[in-house]
Amino acid sequence: MVDAALAELAAGLPGDAVLTDPASTDAYRHDQAGFCPAGTPLAVVRPSTTEQVRHVMRVATAHRVPVVPQGARTGLSGAANAVDGCLVLSLTRMDRILEIDPVDQVAVVEPGVVNAALSRAVAAEGLHYPPDPSSWELSTIGGNIATNAGGLCCVKYGVTADFVRGLEVVTASGELLRTGRRPAKGVAGYDLTRLLVGSEGTLGVVTRATLALRPVPEAALTIAAVFGSAADALTAAARIMAAGLRPSLLEFLDSPTVRAIQDYRDMGLPGGARALLLAQSDRGPRAGEDVAAMGRVCVEAGALEIAEASDAAESAMLMEARRLVNPALEKLGVTLVDDVAVPRARLPVLLEGITGISAEYGVRVCCPGHVGDGNMHPTVVFDRGDPAAAERAGRAFGAIMRLGLSLGGTITGEHGVGVLKRDWLARELGPLGTRLHRDIKAVFDPLGILNPGKVLP
Repeated sequence: MVDAALAELAAGLPGDAVLTDPASTDAYRHDQAGFCPAGTPLAVVRPSTTEQVRHVMRVATAHRVPVVPQGARTGLSGAANAVDGCLVLSLTRMDRILEIDPVDQVAVVEPGVVNAALSRAVAAEGLHYPPDPSSWELSTIGGNIATNAGGLCCVKYGVTADFVRGLEVVTASGELLRTGRRPAKGVAGYDLTRLLVGSEGTLGVVTRATLALRPVPEAALTIAAVFGSAADALTAAARIMAAGLRPSLLEFLDSPTVRAIQDYRDMGLPGGARALLLAQSDRGPRAGEDVAAMGRVCVEAGALEIAEASDAAESAMLMEARRLVNPALEKLGVTLVDDVAVPRARLPVLLEGITGISAEYGVRVCCPGHVGDGNMHPTVVFDRGDPAAAERAGRAFGAIMRLGLSLGGTITGEHGVGVLKRDWLARELGPLGTRLHRDIKAVFDPLGILNPGKVLP
């Protein structure tokens, strides 16, 4: 059966589109979530057209072979990890920007387009695609859609789902589904587009997306506020948002994270800071007034120092420092990245609880985050090759998710569920929510071949 499936698969694809040599397929086994299990694929398939994706799914359905869709494998939850005997469906060859329409302010793209490439292409047309995950130089639009990715600017502009107008999707059986619409308005029928965004490849394979664009933001100003305590910084962030200010970015770095970034690369960050708050306004002539108001809030909350970037280059340097968080922390050891989001008013309680969890389990926890929307990334760091440390890290990770749920939050704000948080999803959804998720999965994928073992427990 395996030989027959591979022969049928190869018959409808270019010669270099199917990889079976383990030396070639091994790199496709997992994403960046090193803590998650990954299986051995039967083959890696690299289609370049929608019709080729349909062929793959028809063969997979006929032979009951599981399929794991993949983008650039920058995910942090194991959602793109292979399962034994699967076809890994790598979509990176489908990387064309098909259209940029300045009148309707939309772009039509294939799933393998890299986020930063799209951002630069639309900027050349005077337009802006706001979702900007830290992995934007590597991650693909298809992967961003699969996880409903956020990023640094989502505090003002929203997450990926807020910019997906419509999708072309290949179903598990190889049929072609088109959802959504091109115009800015349209409410006909159930919102299948929103259902598919964030489904992590478990309901269908996205082969084309129509994305909403915005005008290019005006010139931005950025400030960095240094605090003597993390609690003061989190209080300042909550007050900035409560005051009705609309920062285009509001980011938090705790003391261990600041030190890790500075050790990784000299970015001029204050080594003695107990916490750092980065705030930005992109309102051009009004940005100065905005950052001054945010600075006053920070001072009232106990900021020790306020530094304003003097030009675009300094602003870009501060943003680059924030984007270096993941590689900087990875230099410290194995990282297990959490992704809880809680109401902003509960952020000080969350951080206090994380500090206690760190002490209880004897692990280091660094805690950066998109504090403007309550989405924190407590990252458990432990030594490589130490099974006892890995076990403690796993328990600390679970304790952080339990804490986030107890504060009225969620187990993931933007990284998705994948394998890493699958067993926690049922706790958040409850019995009825879990049952409805399973029912929806069965409608889209009755044979259960699409990314099995992901998302649902």
